[in-house]
Amino acid sequence: MASRVLDAIPTMFLVLTLVFVAMRLLPGDPAVTLLGDHATPAQIEAMRARLGLDVPLWQQYLRFLWNALTFDFGKSFVNSQSVAAMVGLNLPYTIELTIVSTLLGTIAAIPLGVVAATHRGKTTDYVTRLFSLAGFAIPDFYLGALLLITFSLNLGWFPINGGGQGFADRMYHVFLPAIALAFIKAAFVSRLTRSSLLEVLNKDFVRTARAKGGREPRVIYRHALRNALLPVVTGLGLSILSTLSGSVAIEFIFGRPGIGSMLITGIETRDYPVIQAGIVVFAMFVVVVNLVMDVLYVFIDPRVGAVR
Repeated sequence: MASRVLDAIPTMFLVLTLVFVAMRLLPGDPAVTLLGDHATPAQIEAMRARLGLDVPLWQQYLRFLWNALTFDFGKSFVNSQSVAAMVGLNLPYTIELTIVSTLLGTIAAIPLGVVAATHRGKTTDYVTRLFSLAGFAIPDFYLGALLLITFSLNLGWFPINGGGQGFADRMYHVFLPAIALAFIKAAFVSRLTRSSLLEVLNKDFVRTARAKGGREPRVIYRHALRNALLPVVTGLGLSILSTLSGSVAIEFIFGRPGIGSMLITGIETRDYPVIQAGIVVFAMFVVVVNLVMDVLYVFIDPRVGAVR
């Protein structure tokens, strides 16, 4: 595990460098964006100096690295708020959306995959595979817009925007956006569960468990499924990462606070500190998810830890 943490250090350094370079390659000048097209050259230069954009790029880069290491992303170019405070305000909503959608997707996906594998070639299997195909075919932002129009605008069952206050209200607000992300997640993980379980069901230890008179549910869930979980955990990790990218569009569509919404607003206004902070947070998510997946590998199969 320590080696995996050390491996994450050059990854984060590379991400920080790419973020810095990408921000400087974006078209448009933040000073002009803030002042408007009618600003004079003197006003633009004064604004660039106030924003710290008048110093050489290498100095900006070193200052950016140091600030990122100390979690000090400076102040927003637009409203002069502390970017760290903005991240602290928005991050819980993105984590909440990720956790709820992951739980909903996993709760639906694994049983669906098991049912499809144990009823291979039957109607249940075909229906499950059709569900998976639909999940792959429908973009998350399109499904989110469809759910919003149907259940919020037309039926009025769920709120149109916002993140809610208090646990119950926040779960009420997050449910519909989480369903949009969970549908795609469930489609991917259920298909992976089916294929992995089908492979394990042909193994000798499963036939031995059945020959000893083990009840079928016990054979499936106690013996076969546990040995089929490693690929599923890998797929679950990938689906969590896709949820993070999908949350950008989903938060925007549902008008939710979150890192995704903050990032879109920063891109629209060329707000370098906000954009940099948002991308760094997502990169840290990726590193943390990978570390958690490694822990789960060892928990499911201790032999993995010995190999690593």
